[in-house]
Amino acid sequence: MTKHRNSIVFWAGAAVFLIAVLSMTQIVRNEYPFFAGYVILQFIALAVAWSILGGYAGYVNFGTNAFFGVGVYTAVALFKATGAPLVVQIAAAAVVGMTLGFGVGLLTLRMRGIFFSIATIALAIIIETFVMNWRFVGGAAGIQIQRPPVMAPFDSYVKMLFFVQALLVVIAVSIARYIQNSRIGRGLQALRDDELAAECTGVPTLKLKLVACMISGALISAAGAPAAMYLQYADPSSAFNLSYSVSALAMALIGGTAHWIGPVLGAILLGSTQQLLAVTISSEVNVLVLGIMLVLFVVGAPKGIIGLLRPRYRLRAGGKP
Repeated sequence: MTKHRNSIVFWAGAAVFLIAVLSMTQIVRNEYPFFAGYVILQFIALAVAWSILGGYAGYVNFGTNAFFGVGVYTAVALFKATGAPLVVQIAAAAVVGMTLGFGVGLLTLRMRGIFFSIATIALAIIIETFVMNWRFVGGAAGIQIQRPPVMAPFDSYVKMLFFVQALLVVIAVSIARYIQNSRIGRGLQALRDDELAAECTGVPTLKLKLVACMISGALISAAGAPAAMYLQYADPSSAFNLSYSVSALAMALIGGTAHWIGPVLGAILLGSTQQLLAVTISSEVNVLVLGIMLVLFVVGAPKGIIGLLRPRYRLRAGGKP
């Protein structure tokens, strides 16, 4: 009964969130909140997707920018070749990201610790080098994107992208929540605590890690697909920027990886702070603030915001309040 009640509350909250976002696009006329809000929603999706492999399984992944860039350039290539609509671009990016996750997982998930992290950094460098020499999508110089006409009921493309990214957040959070409460999540937690012991007790560790890597890669690539339309431009140095990897990792750790809501809270806190600083001071201080906040939480609250809230709200690792 408790599990059923929690599911009802979750889906009701997701519906209210989407209705609020849709209403906001119809009421608010100033487009800046949607520009800033899109970035925050994008980081929520990235942090939640990162936590599926980096948090649940304990495999620290620095290749978020690789999957994000793959999502960007899958959308760009598809739009330039066929003029595909945004929903097709996102679906194609998710499929490519999942396929890449499977291939990368087979090659790297037998590594552990720092060796796996280094391998994921190398992945981003390899893919970025390939894209820089791919003339069809602009190469190193980048490519300008002409947005198609906006779809009803939206009156601007940025508002539509804001709503689309909100949908992707709901999808990412619901998948992360399902995994955490399922046998997959319990298996990932077992291998995170002691992979050798998990293998000895019959947990299919490699299979679970592959599943986590595929799902994480699909969600990250899907979140990156609308970025080219958002900026109306794409270039390798921006699409494969290491800041995506660092931000996703920091947001998940600041929020806490023991519960699906942790990365959401971390991304909202850090993303909102960065957007506020970009307006009031300069976007150049974002990395400095990210580093300071990460150090403070690692030292003062190693379990993140969730670790601070758990004694009060009784949040359990199983995902049930």
